[in-house]
Amino acid sequence: MSAAPAPAPALEVALGARSYPIYIGDGLLGATGLLDATLGAADVLVVSNDRVAPLYLEPVRTLLGARRVEALVLPDGEAHKTLERFAQVIDALVAGGFHRDACVVALGGGVIGDLAGFAAACYQRGIACVQIPTTLLAQVDSSVGGKTAVNHPRGKNLVGAFHQPAAVVADIATLDTLPERELAAGLAEVIKYGLIMDAAFLSWLEANIGALRARDHAALAHAVRRSCELKAEIVAADEREHGRRALLNLGHTFGHAIEALAGYGHWLHGEAVGAGMVLAAQTSKRMGWLDTAAVERVRALVAAAGLPVAPPALARDAMLDAMALDKKVVAGRLRLVLLRAPGNAFVTAEVPAAVLAATLDDALAYPVAAPPLARR
Repeated sequence: MSAAPAPAPALEVALGARSYPIYIGDGLLGATGLLDATLGAADVLVVSNDRVAPLYLEPVRTLLGARRVEALVLPDGEAHKTLERFAQVIDALVAGGFHRDACVVALGGGVIGDLAGFAAACYQRGIACVQIPTTLLAQVDSSVGGKTAVNHPRGKNLVGAFHQPAAVVADIATLDTLPERELAAGLAEVIKYGLIMDAAFLSWLEANIGALRARDHAALAHAVRRSCELKAEIVAADEREHGRRALLNLGHTFGHAIEALAGYGHWLHGEAVGAGMVLAAQTSKRMGWLDTAAVERVRALVAAAGLPVAPPALARDAMLDAMALDKKVVAGRLRLVLLRAPGNAFVTAEVPAAVLAATLDDALAYPVAAPPLARR
C-alpha cells in the first residue's frame, strides 16, 4: 500500500469523553500519523489472525509509527471466538509487560475485533483499543459501537462487555482481498441499516447491489460511510442498548440461533443474519404489519446480495430453544425486531409462540445449505 496523507475523520461517534473518530478511505494503512491525535499509547499489541496478518500486519506497523509493536496471530474463524483465545490475548499482554497506558489493536474481521476488544476491556480493568476492520461486516457494524464479546457453546456473544475504541480505521482497499462469500456476508449488515431506518439508503442499495458485489470502491465507500453514520447516530443515543439500539439486531435473534445450531463457522454471521432478516419480514407479515410486496422486496435484496433467504435444515424446537437464550429476552419474554415497512423497524415482545413456530415451520420446509468457506 502506498503512503497517504492523514485525512480528517470521516465521522465521529459522539459519546462525550468517550467520543472517537471513524476514518474511512483508500490506503489508510499507509497514512502515518493518522492516529497521533487519538492514540497516546507508546506500546501496542496487534491481535490478528493467520489470514489477515500476512496481508496487512506490516502496513499496520507503518501506520503505528515509532510505537513499540508486538503481534499475536491467532487461528482464523468463529470457532476460535472463545474464552480460551481470550485468555491467550491476556497472556500475551502480561508476557509483553504491557501496562494500563498500552493499546490493543484489533486487525481483522468481527471475530478478532470482538475478541481483542473484550481483552482490552478486561486487561487491568480496561486499556485502549483501536479497531482496524478488514471485512465489510466489521467495517460497517462490529467495529463501531463498543460491543465486545466471545461466544459460549450455548449462545453467541454471551460473555462480553461494552468498551468503546479510541478510533476505527476502515481501509476500503482491504476489501479487495476479501473472499466473495465474506463480502456478501457484510452486505447483510449494510442491508439491515436500510431496512431499520433509512428507506432512501435501501433504494440506493437495490440500485447498486451489483456495483457493491463487484467491489466498486466508490460504492463501497458510500455504503460503509452511510452505515457508520446510521450506527453512530444510534450508539450516541443509546450506548448500552437500553432502547433504540436494539433495532440494530434485525434478523439477529434468528441468525444467532442458526449460527449456534449449525456450528460456529459453518454459516457466516452475515449469512445467518440474511436468512434471519427474511424470517423477520415473514413474521411481520404473519402478524399483519407488513404486506406481501414488502416481504418479497426484502427477500429479493437479500438474494441479490448472494445470501441465503432461508435457514438450514434445523429442528424448529431447537431453533426456538436457542432463540430463548437471546440477550434481548426480558422477564422471560422474547423480544424481536420486526418491520412495519422497509425503513421502519420496531421492537416487540407481542409475537405469540404459535406465530413464531408457524413462521419457522414454513421456512424449514425448504431449508438451504451455505456454500463451503472460502479462503483469502
